[in-house]
Amino acid sequence: MAENNLNNKEALEKLKGIVDQIDVGTVCSFTSDSDYPHGVPMSRQEVDANGDIWYICSAESETFKNISQDPKVSLFYADPKTYTFLSINGKASLSRDQERIDRYWNKMMEGWFKKGKEDPNIQLLQITPEEAHYWDSNSNMVVNLFKMLKAAVTGNTQDIGNEGDLNV
Repeated sequence: MAENNLNNKEALEKLKGIVDQIDVGTVCSFTSDSDYPHGVPMSRQEVDANGDIWYICSAESETFKNISQDPKVSLFYADPKTYTFLSINGKASLSRDQERIDRYWNKMMEGWFKKGKEDPNIQLLQITPEEAHYWDSNSNMVVNLFKMLKAAVTGNTQDIGNEGDLNV
């Protein structure tokens, strides 16, 4: 893979593009009770203009409890069909911004929050990336397999895709 580090607007566009394409990522929070992260799949609500990623979570969840104690988080997005992957480390914050809750609310949320948009357990989770790294082939699995075989024969890995740091 060719290294292609991106900065500022380019990095933000790449991050947003991957998160929007994959949607559901694993959000990992940390607790002092364990050496291992607590990971849960979550669907993003938005990647905002600053590159912050927003989710809705419950004040009763393990993720909420962990972030209340330690704001450090890691996010992982993977689309094996297109060989697109993204890892993010950052800081999380929690809020009850009713305007955002109203904007993000949809029919599916009713299954999680029985009291509707005003449920006091609804929390917004805002993740600000501090480090991000992506792997992206821009091809489907069949094309990727062909490129990998070609690289194995020729030794030229430039064709397989790109990877790099995203400095948002």
